[in-house]
Amino acid sequence: MTINYTISNNIAILSWNMTSLPMNVLNDESVPAFGAALEKAYGDADVRGIIITSDKPEFVAGADLKMILRNQNENPAEILKISVELNQLFRKIETNGKPVVAAINGTALGGGLEICLACHYRVALDNPKTKLGLPEVKVGLLPGGGGTQRLPRMIGMQAALPLMLEGKELTPKEALGLGIVDAIARTREEMLEKAEAWIISNPKPVKPWDEVNKKTGKIQAKDNYKVPNGAVLSPVGMQTFTVGTAMMMDKSKGNYPSTQHIMSCVYEGLLVNIDRGIVIESRHFVQVATSKVAGNLIRTMFLGLNEANKGASRPKEIPKTDVKKLGILGAGMMGAGIAYVSAVAGIEVVLKDVSLEAAEKGKDYSRALLKKAIERGKMDSLKAEGILNLIKPTANVADLQGSELIIEAVFENRDLKATVTKEAEPMLAQGGVFGSNTSTLPISGLAKASANPKNFVGIHFFSPVDKMMLVELIVGKETSDYALAVAVDFTRKIRKTPIVVNDSRGFYTSRCFGTYTSEGMELLKDGVNPVLIENAGKLAGMPVGPLAVTDEVALDLVYKISGQAVKDGVLADTDTSYQIGKQFTEMGRLGKKAKAGFYEYPEGAPKQLWSGLADLFPVASQQPSLEEVKTRLLYRQALETVRCYEEGVIRTKLDADLGSILAWGFPPYTGGTLSFVDFVGIKTFVCTLDRLADTYGERFRPTQKLRERAAIA
Repeated sequence: MTINYTISNNIAILSWNMTSLPMNVLNDESVPAFGAALEKAYGDADVRGIIITSDKPEFVAGADLKMILRNQNENPAEILKISVELNQLFRKIETNGKPVVAAINGTALGGGLEICLACHYRVALDNPKTKLGLPEVKVGLLPGGGGTQRLPRMIGMQAALPLMLEGKELTPKEALGLGIVDAIARTREEMLEKAEAWIISNPKPVKPWDEVNKKTGKIQAKDNYKVPNGAVLSPVGMQTFTVGTAMMMDKSKGNYPSTQHIMSCVYEGLLVNIDRGIVIESRHFVQVATSKVAGNLIRTMFLGLNEANKGASRPKEIPKTDVKKLGILGAGMMGAGIAYVSAVAGIEVVLKDVSLEAAEKGKDYSRALLKKAIERGKMDSLKAEGILNLIKPTANVADLQGSELIIEAVFENRDLKATVTKEAEPMLAQGGVFGSNTSTLPISGLAKASANPKNFVGIHFFSPVDKMMLVELIVGKETSDYALAVAVDFTRKIRKTPIVVNDSRGFYTSRCFGTYTSEGMELLKDGVNPVLIENAGKLAGMPVGPLAVTDEVALDLVYKISGQAVKDGVLADTDTSYQIGKQFTEMGRLGKKAKAGFYEYPEGAPKQLWSGLADLFPVASQQPSLEEVKTRLLYRQALETVRCYEEGVIRTKLDADLGSILAWGFPPYTGGTLSFVDFVGIKTFVCTLDRLADTYGERFRPTQKLRERAAIA
């Protein structure tokens, strides 16, 4: 069953109800069934109107992206056919002559919202959890069912463009305020009553961009429709596209074709009537849907992310576990953040530090975040109080008694971590697991302090914990599948994305992220202008430049970590990161926390690159191209990921790709660090690495396995 068809008071009610999938989506099965149901209602002389709704909690979640991937390379013509047929179906909703109302009982995204936009009237159930929007840009696509044409014709270009370019999702009340829905209802019954009443009152509706042909009596596109709040060629339109294009390029850095195509769809489409505009949209849709960027984003950031969030890396044979009481050692920034997200998930938290005062300070972090949530109307005070009551600050280790999971989040010091492990581990409930929130120290070594290393696992959070969605779980030499399953289940419970890696120095994320900051320092040492270095990083798609992010991390921490690697004999004392880290630490330029690092941080003014850099690292007379600097920064990270994969540190390609994007912001348009190899092509990747190695050093030399893969590609 896909569409339930019923008649009530001579009104056809078409209720989406896909039994083959957990959510209603537009796919090869549902679109023909929906079309057939509509035709049945159009052809029934007794039916005076149509209500489109859903029997599931959500309305329609959008298009099945697997359908796009399936045809992306093999059959681009099929993608055009999908778009054209969908638009014909939606266009007939508008022009069939009978009133059609969308009764939006739940989330309507992408193609789901485009169904609603094609209807003559929209009533939404007032549920703050309901999401309405056109988020296609997030997976490298654009609305391909008329969304780029109907939305600006309904609410104007200035209001519509940001929704499509950012993929913003709205609540029903927000959509009502913008004019995307026409009414809201408190109950399903009221929603259907309002839909029916509108149909009875509007037997022959015509969309504003349509008109009735005086000769044939049929509804057709109007050539002189005036877009609300200013046409394309008006002063408002010119300003919208001039400023909008500049803002779009600033955000996308030209790496995401879909944003440019959305702008083109709106600009070109609004110069003609709706029918021609839809044809223009379909052509642009095919171009973005067949791009490498869309394929990468769909595979990694949609399908892959969903797979990881469902526990793809979890040991399948272990029964589900549930952490109800969590102990946290250390109430600093990291421990306080873990406490907050855990309490929000309904977990009882014991937050321990050396003093009650220090533990209370850690709880203050949650107080501040909850206060902001209340002020922004995202939470009521009663719920916030309930969350706060779940966090118990303490200096008494006995309060940890009965915890199913204890996570230590103390300083990166082996001896300190060993001390707190031995002190707190006896407090675990039977079968309890001990987790270490370490970013670099090998788990197998830390587990030596444990009385039960099988139940010892690495749980690496990222700062700030409340905003960063990734958790890197590290399996030590003795870590059991049970301990890993507990860690995965806990990560999912606090609504974070887990990836699983094997133990090694720096694990995966810290090790590979370090190559970005390290290469930034190598470029500086080579005499590359620091402005060029920073801009290249951002233009390549990284969130910030390598020097700026090193300041955020702290140069004394870089020195400490590289210094430990030098002591352990895995890094030469001539290493650039070690040398620069040492130099800046001795100068007291520790980074942002000291308001002095590669950057200066003047009071009340934006940060700026330190003028003294030119004295320490004279700028070379001949500078490399922007593309060369971008290549060095991206290829270095990707190669280190390949090494991690070949060494068995990374278990799956998906974990590598998701980890690189979510942990340190590797450009999503590439699909992630391992997908980057396919993005540029294996032969190009290896040849470029050899050139870089010959020019800048052996750190760029490709592995033997890479060469073998390139040889048979």
